[in-house]
Amino acid sequence: MGIDNARHVGLAKYRLYKLQLTLFIVSVMWPFRRKGPSGFSSSSTAEEVTQGTDGTGLTAIVTGASSGIGTETARVLALRGVHVVMGVRNVAAGRDVKEAIVKEIPTAKVDAMELDLSSMASVRKFASDFSSSGLPLNILINNAGIMATPFLLSKDNIELQFATNHIGHFLLTHLLLDTMKKTARASKREGRIINVSSEAHRYTYKEGIRFDKINDQSGYRNFAAYGQSKLANVLHANELARCLKEDGVDITANSLHPGSIVTNLFRHMGPVAGGFVNILGKIALKNVQQGAATTCYVALHPQVKGKSGEYFKDSNIGTASEHGRNVELATKLWDFSMQMVK
Repeated sequence: MGIDNARHVGLAKYRLYKLQLTLFIVSVMWPFRRKGPSGFSSSSTAEEVTQGTDGTGLTAIVTGASSGIGTETARVLALRGVHVVMGVRNVAAGRDVKEAIVKEIPTAKVDAMELDLSSMASVRKFASDFSSSGLPLNILINNAGIMATPFLLSKDNIELQFATNHIGHFLLTHLLLDTMKKTARASKREGRIINVSSEAHRYTYKEGIRFDKINDQSGYRNFAAYGQSKLANVLHANELARCLKEDGVDITANSLHPGSIVTNLFRHMGPVAGGFVNILGKIALKNVQQGAATTCYVALHPQVKGKSGEYFKDSNIGTASEHGRNVELATKLWDFSMQMVK
């Protein structure tokens, strides 16, 4: 390929990438702040959607709680009386967050435990350590994630975004499910499992999940791979909801879009795209307090009682993509993921 042709291809790829990014951000912008049926909107904050709720006696795990909306989720849950266990890759950062929360809320119950979701060994250790603690588990918030990374493999030789955003959380949920079932039976309180997905689940590869090409570097597109992992979050929650209902267990499973928020998720997107996001973020994107609202709403609000297999957006029930509503795809992903974690 000649230099001019290479430049032409490179420019075309860049334009396509910029178009995808623009479409994604425009689709999740919140210029209209109308309240939905829940009484909340895209501009509602995590404190506002949990006002008046009492989480005393509940225990929650929040992954990725050392920064961004994970930190705000942990803070607001603690503010409402929930005992929060933060699963964090950076333990020092987790301790800093814990100290900041306790300083603001002296009665807060917060713990930090090491968890690297890109490593199955780390996930298994976290789950084992938590089970050994004897703590109950009412709420599991699968929040941690990475976005649009270059092609990389995890420690288990799985494409990094799929490994971190989906497989790690799939395994974590699987390992903690017995504890959640015991807690629901003993406490007679509904358990809730929440997968923090994204509207980016609409911008995956055309087949949805590339089961036979998860580790295919030649066809890898960083934003599509991110969308694939976020679609997996939706499908995981849907199939889990079906299984829990079939088992007659008082635990719900839902997925959600937190809103487009300028956080360190965008660190892999390069200076041009990153600069574009930061500029747009000042006028159109949610802040962290608003970004954590839907997670906290689904975790604590009584309006959500009994709701399972739903996709939430702006603290209201929304509609996932066609792929996200595909029952056969959800079942296939479940079986595929179970094989990967064995």
